[in-house]
Amino acid sequence: MGLVALFLSLSVQAQTVLKKVYNEDINPMEQIDQAVVKAKSEGKFVICQVGGNWCPWCLRFADFITNDTTISKLIDENFVYIHVNYNPRKSGSEEKKKQAAALMKRLNNCGRFGFPVFVVLDDAGKVIHIQDSSFLEEGQGYNQEKVLRFFKNWTPKVVK
Repeated sequence: MGLVALFLSLSVQAQTVLKKVYNEDINPMEQIDQAVVKAKSEGKFVICQVGGNWCPWCLRFADFITNDTTISKLIDENFVYIHVNYNPRKSGSEEKKKQAAALMKRLNNCGRFGFPVFVVLDDAGKVIHIQDSSFLEEGQGYNQEKVLRFFKNWTPKVVK
């Protein structure tokens, strides 16, 4: 009986593992540049979800917006959404440290708000808003109404 309980417990834990969404092998500055080019050509803005696979709240948010069709539709229609990898504790080589510092400078030191943090860039790549994710949380997850309000308030149509 104990073995069955253990198996069920492990099975439930395996189902709650969140998908890793941050590509740790790409240059985040190039990733942002490519997203800005795409956004400009599509009449959209860029949302940079800054964080990493090391951050459970980052993965929770990615899962939340993917599984909520109302939110995902709003995002798809208005934004080029990218997961920008940043790991303040694991910058590694001097080159990686310089790259991390340059990223924070480009995104107006968004890391001061914790992670995930959302940076809205206009179609020219200029930072127009930084959203502290703690204002979108509810319990151990996120509040749909607050998340929708954030995205709706920063669409190109509303801002322009």
